[in-house]
Order: sequence, then structure tokens, then C-alpha cells
Amino acid sequence: MTKHAKNTPSLPSKADILAFIGSKPGKIGTREIARAFNLKNALRADLKRLLRELADEGSIEKRRRKLHHPGVLPSTVLADITARDSDGDLIATPDEWDEDAHGPAPKIRIHVPRKMRPGEAAGLGDRVLVRVEETQEEDGIRHRGRVIKIIDHPKHRVLGIFRGMPHGGGRLEPVDKKMLGKELTIPAGATANAEDGDLIAVETSRARRLGLPTGRVVERLGSLKSERAVSLIAIHAHGIPSVFRHETQQEADVARPATLQGREDWRHVPFVTIDPPDAKDHDDAVHAERDAEPNNRGGFIVNVAIADVAHYVKPGSALDREALVRGNSVYFPDRVVPMLPERISNDLCSLRPREDRAALAVRMVIGADGRKRSHTFHRIMMRSAARLSYQQAQVAIGGRTDEDTEMLVEPVLGPLYAAYETMARARIERQPLDLDLPERKILLKGDGTVDRVITPERLEAHRLIEEFMILANVAAAETLEKARVPLIYRVHDEPAMEKVNALREFLATLDISFAKGGVLKAEAFNRVLDRVKGRDAEKLVNEVVLRTQAQAEYAAENYGHFGLNLRRYAHFTSPIRRYADLIVHRGLIRAMRLGHDGLPEANDQKVLAEVSAQISATERRAMLAERETSDRLIAHFLADRVGASFDGRISGVTRAGLFVKLHETGADGFVPARTIGDEYFRYDEKGHAMVGSRSGESYRLGDHVTVKLVEAAPVAGALRFELLSEGRIDRRAHSENRRYKNDASHRDRRKQRKRR
Repeated sequence: MTKHAKNTPSLPSKADILAFIGSKPGKIGTREIARAFNLKNALRADLKRLLRELADEGSIEKRRRKLHHPGVLPSTVLADITARDSDGDLIATPDEWDEDAHGPAPKIRIHVPRKMRPGEAAGLGDRVLVRVEETQEEDGIRHRGRVIKIIDHPKHRVLGIFRGMPHGGGRLEPVDKKMLGKELTIPAGATANAEDGDLIAVETSRARRLGLPTGRVVERLGSLKSERAVSLIAIHAHGIPSVFRHETQQEADVARPATLQGREDWRHVPFVTIDPPDAKDHDDAVHAERDAEPNNRGGFIVNVAIADVAHYVKPGSALDREALVRGNSVYFPDRVVPMLPERISNDLCSLRPREDRAALAVRMVIGADGRKRSHTFHRIMMRSAARLSYQQAQVAIGGRTDEDTEMLVEPVLGPLYAAYETMARARIERQPLDLDLPERKILLKGDGTVDRVITPERLEAHRLIEEFMILANVAAAETLEKARVPLIYRVHDEPAMEKVNALREFLATLDISFAKGGVLKAEAFNRVLDRVKGRDAEKLVNEVVLRTQAQAEYAAENYGHFGLNLRRYAHFTSPIRRYADLIVHRGLIRAMRLGHDGLPEANDQKVLAEVSAQISATERRAMLAERETSDRLIAHFLADRVGASFDGRISGVTRAGLFVKLHETGADGFVPARTIGDEYFRYDEKGHAMVGSRSGESYRLGDHVTVKLVEAAPVAGALRFELLSEGRIDRRAHSENRRYKNDASHRDRRKQRKRR
């Protein structure tokens, strides 16, 4: 490694930086490099520019705000065991890997211990949590791993719809989009009395040389037409635990309400809960009042109380073990699959009005500038004054009260809104990512079918609760860091450079510039979003900016939250439905010495890194299951309207065709490229468009189109459309298309000359 002088503040060369990063792979950030080379503030900006150049060149990559040589894996990774080498060692590949940026996924050699009881060792097909270290390359493999936990075993069961045959037996129509058209045959006597249209689980047999592969029904899950069937598909397809173990349920059933012992009595504080009107759990409550201290004129005291789940869910208990496996609650239009049994989530930890409830509260002092000056955490007994919906709170503050809000406006709601208005000033200064993407909500009829799809109005009441919760989460992270108690952060990395470059190219097609180089901040994206407000391209640009962002996750190592523009952030406000919040609650109890049920000493950063990887995976699983269920419900809803026309917008462009999102329902469908027009359409990657080879007619991302529904596959949640609208004639795209054709003709002539 090149030696560097710690006492001479000069900018290091690119070779020096690469050598320094290489000496400590996976552990180096901008701050560490600046300290190692003794760079003062004046040179740090130049250092960031140099690092950006190295990233653009592909010499380094940035992950979790740490610098790595490309292709370096994190220390803990979720992986799939895909092969076994000649020595008997297992070979795994990481679950997430950007092949476009880094090439094929690296292989991890996993040694199989000789002494291990049956069922403990990982095997082919397993999904595992692995501790990884880089070693000397051997047979093309330079990573070695140790299995920490087996997450999932390979599935030999297929989920689908039973289609009965006239002479007995039947076929399975798989629900997985990837298996559409690949049916399994079920012999007579292996149907378990399944009826046509039943949702079933089938255990597959080895495929025969001739004919369809066979299987036998091992579980009937109900009729597809029942109100529970659609979400059941996602639950079983993703292996989401939906029935609590006996010991878990028993532990919840015998739980008794917490007492005042060891708690501060805050029952006089008029907290209120503000939630959606159909919310089943109410685990957070808020209160605000003007600060009477003379040195904080115009300031407020804001209190956020969160149900004390840690009191009921002890570390290592049956409730705790199953909560970790579930990771989070999963929300479907027709049901909720909770992380904790209802006795805990909907009873003992639901902050019901006029009932004593145990809580963990944070008291925050807010200055007149909206910034948090200080905070303290307390273990309390509280009594909510009212349970309100967002709409109730909003109309009440606007002057239209009901019997629940009439007596609350002046003493409770007024100070809450005044505190929020003050805090909103600090938010504006902080400049978090300001995306405007309203979420649609599916409303069901009594039989479980879709009634309609709505876009709920986003109210100031929503923003109020959101801002209070964000500030409480920041306070939790700050407290645990100061006390040096390990925690699980909610982190969000800055966008990958490839995605930013793709966004820059796309914005150029709209004549919008996006600065190149320098430190990337959320406000750079906000400037773009401000430019398109009120324009036709507003929704489109919001969606493209969203796709550019990295996915938020949980981590024991802090690398900040890019979207919120916060240095430290941890989920504290919903331990009923997120395991990460429960860990943070236990950490606060330990840090503030608020009881004997805090985070165990054994839960160090390594343990929490493993937990973080696991619950990040369950969060992704829940998001996918929720999205697939919505797609299936909408496909069911539209199945009777095949042949009807709809207005929509092109939401995605690929070589295979166009994705179109309908205005009416938000449903996504596909237009195959071969069905577009009566000429060959070329994929223009840079312009996010399909361009006609003769006419130059184009269909571009964001264009408004009219489509006809030609096919609906409710089981898979898939829709196929046909374009009815004509495309635009884009002179620039037409010019590029002609140049493409001329280049192709030139290549053909050159090939002909070579043949001669």
C-alpha cells in the first residue's frame, strides 16, 4: 500500500485511494479516507469529486455509503445455495446482485460441518443467511461463507387452481406468472376430493419423459370465489406464516395488563390516536402543548406515546421467536396477517380511549424554528382521550366538529396543528425527497370482490402524524447512539450512479437538465419535481424519480437515510407490526434503565446485523405479496370487461413491449411489441420509447393512450392490452431511427463487399 503522510494535508492520488480502500475492504467511507490523509474541510469537497470520478470509471462502487472495490459482498448476506463442488462444499450466490453493473453474481463457498445433527445442515435449494469473508481465490471463487440461519427450504409444492377432468383426476393451473401455461396433471385418486375452481397445494413428482409432470393434492385451501381465496394465494405462494403456533397463542392468551408499578403516571395527559377509519390497531398517540419556558417562546412540547409491546413480548419467548420469523404484519385488502396475536395487537397494546394502557413515550422540546432542542424517554401509564380518524381531525380543525371532537378542538387539536405548522418549517429547510405519488386503495364488497378503487385524499392530518413519528424515530436513534446501545437503523442509500445517469438521459428528452458531479442530495431531485408540477409529465417524472431511488432497508450499521435527508433514523413508532421497532424499544429500556426486559447484552451488532437482514427480507416478501394480491383482485374485477376500452398511461417500456397503467383503477397491463402497429417497432432505451421503423411513430414512457382489454388472467393477476391510440411523430426519434437504419444498411453493404 502507498504510504500517506498524516501531517501533510494534500489531496491523495487515485492510486493512493484505491490502495487504501483495498487494505480495508468493505469498511471505508469518505470520512475515514479524509481522516487517514489528514484532509481538512477545504480539501474534502475535492476528495468527494475524486471519489465520484472513480465511481464513474467503475474503479469503486458505493454501497451503504461505504466504498468498495466492485464485486465485494457485505459481511452478512441473504443467499441461495445453488450447487455443490467436487469436494462436497456447497456453493451459494447472493439473493440480490446487480448483474448489469457488476457482471455475474459472485459465488460463495460454504463449508459443510462434519458433525451436525440431521436437519441442522443447509442443503441444495435452501435460502440461507450467510456470514461472508473474502479469501484467496480458488477455482474462481474468492468468498467463503458460514451459514448463520436457514431461512427457507426448497419448495416441492406448487400452488394453483384445480381444473377437473370429465373422467376423473384433473390438472393444476399454477398461480405463479412464471409458470403460466405449464400445467400439472393430477391422477384420479390423488385429488383429495378437490372441486373444479378450488385453490390447492400440490406435491409434485418427477417429470415423466412423455406427457405432463404429475402431482397429488396435499391441501385444499378453498374456492377461488371465496372472499379469502385471493389473499390466500399470496400467503401460500410466499410462505407467509398465517396461523400462530400453539405455544405462541397460549402465551398471548395468559398475558395480563401492565400495572403502574415502575411507570410514570401520565393518565392526565390528553393523548389522542389519529388513524385511518378502518384501522384495527392503534399503537401510537400524540399530544402537544405550548412551552411555558421563557427561553423557548413560540416553542412547543410534543409527546409521542407508543404501546409498550416490549412489556408483553419478552426476549426469547414464544411470542418473540414467532415475531422474528414473521418480521412484520402483512396488509391485504381483505385481511391482515399480524406479527403478533390479536390479544396483544388489538387488545393489550391497542391504545383505546378512556382505558389505561402501558406505553413508551418520548417528550420532545421544539423551538420556534421547528427544530428539536431536546428530548427524553419515559415508561408510562396513559389514557387516550379519543380515537379519531384523519378525516375527523381534519374537518374538526376546519370548524366542523362531531360529538367526538367538539370538546377537543381548543385544548388538544389546536396545539397539535400549531406544533405541526412550526415543525413543518424545519422540514422545508431539511429538504427531504418530496415525491407526490398518491396510493390507491381497493374497497371490497361483502363477498370479498372488488367494489371500487379509490385514491384517498392526502390531508394535513396525515402529514402531522408523519412528521411527529419521524421526529420520534430520530430521537430514538440519537438516544441509543449516545448510550452506545446497539440498534437496528432504518437506512436508505443514495441512488446508484447507473440509475442516476439513466434518469439524466430520460430528463434530457423532456428538456430538463440534471446536474452531473458533486454530492448527490435529495434537494437535487426536488428541483426536478418542482419544475414539472402542474405539467402533463408530473406523474411520470415522480414515478421515474422513485424508480431511481434505492430501496430502504434495516441495518445494524448506520449509513443514514437519503430520502428523509437524515443522518440517523430508527423505527420506533410501531412495535405491534414491525420487529425492528420492538428491538429499538428494548434498546431504549436498556439505555434508560427503564426495566429488566430491555435488549439482552448478547444482542450485539453482529446479532442485530443478522436480524436486520432477515427482517429486510420479510419486508420485501410482504410488499411483493401485497402487490400481487392487488393485481389479482383487479384482474378479477376486470375479467368481465374483456373487449372494453380504457384510458391509461405508458408506465414502462421494454424490448418486449409496453406496460400501461389504467387511470380508472391503477391496474397494470402489458402490450406485446409484436402487436404495436403494422410495422416493426424498435426499442429506444435512451428515450424510453418504442419507435416505428418506417414512420417514426413512437410510444414513449408517460404518453397517454387508449387501450382495449383483450385478455385477463385473474389467477396470475395479469392483463393484456391492445393499443387503440396512434403514437406521436417525434422528429428527434425519427431522425435517430433513420440514422439507425442507415447505419444498418451501411453494415450490410460492408458485409457484402467482404463476401466478394
